[in-house]
Amino acid sequence: MGGSDEPTATAGTAATAARMREAARALLSVLAPEQVRELRAGPARLDAPELREWTYLPGPRPGLSTEELDGKQREAVDALLAAAHSAHGGRLAAGAIEVERHRRELAGRPGPDRYWLRLLGDPDGEGPWGWRMNGHHLAVHVLITPAWLRVTPHFVGSEPAVVASGPRAGRLLGPEEDLARELVRDLDTAARSTAVYSAEPPDDILTRADPFADPDLLPPGLPYAAMTPAQRALLERLVRRYLARAPEAYARACWSDTVAGGLERLSFAWAGGLAPGDRHYYCVRAPDFLIEYDNTQDDGNHAHSVWRHTRHDWGLDLLRAHYESGHG
Repeated sequence: MGGSDEPTATAGTAATAARMREAARALLSVLAPEQVRELRAGPARLDAPELREWTYLPGPRPGLSTEELDGKQREAVDALLAAAHSAHGGRLAAGAIEVERHRRELAGRPGPDRYWLRLLGDPDGEGPWGWRMNGHHLAVHVLITPAWLRVTPHFVGSEPAVVASGPRAGRLLGPEEDLARELVRDLDTAARSTAVYSAEPPDDILTRADPFADPDLLPPGLPYAAMTPAQRALLERLVRRYLARAPEAYARACWSDTVAGGLERLSFAWAGGLAPGDRHYYCVRAPDFLIEYDNTQDDGNHAHSVWRHTRHDWGLDLLRAHYESGHG
């Protein structure tokens, strides 16, 4: 998947692209003309700089708001969101929306969901197209060609991190937290002194809503090569947990790229306390992607997680190959 050329399609990626195309068509079919105009808000070129402006904070965005959608329209949005994910990733994305509803109920402000959708390009055409869904604690960015797809930046948050009771009780990002804590607690004193770079965690992910992912913003951490076999296995499970948000074929290809590039190029860093409930942060660095997680706000009950890819974010590698081929 490296280089400037678009990767060759597989049965899995072609099927995913087809499902996404059908989900986009189904959404368009249930929207009024004015809603379609809002959905299509955006520049003609999919690599326009303004399309790399994003945020996971509350507040309006360009595009079609889900706030006024009826039941059939919202079902179509949910189907499109599910098509961009594995079953696991779909549960996370839907779970972020559910926890946000819970947060509003706790604050005494129940009401409709407020997320914004943008459709970019033409799902019925032969060129690249994409869509994105953004709102508080959810940011999904999808770029699709007949051959492949991209799904980063991908952000999921949970406020609260622990839902104490009711039908949503539990921890949406519990495995993401537990795997990392198990890893850092298994380190011996010397290794832990390298991995834990600060007793005080940052207030948020370090890359925030940067338009381009930069692994150099993250602490160097403990290299994979300095870990025991059991610790390496934990780090691999943690990385694959994030990659598995994507449809299976793409997640599998990302992992194959990581292995081919050398697992020894991975590193892991932690900040904050080690006990459950302590405010904490961790990150994973690789040459072409990064992972960040923090649970620091609201006294350690407000979690953020993000997966970024230095080449694949926004589908810029696919778009570059498309435009360089003389299209566009």
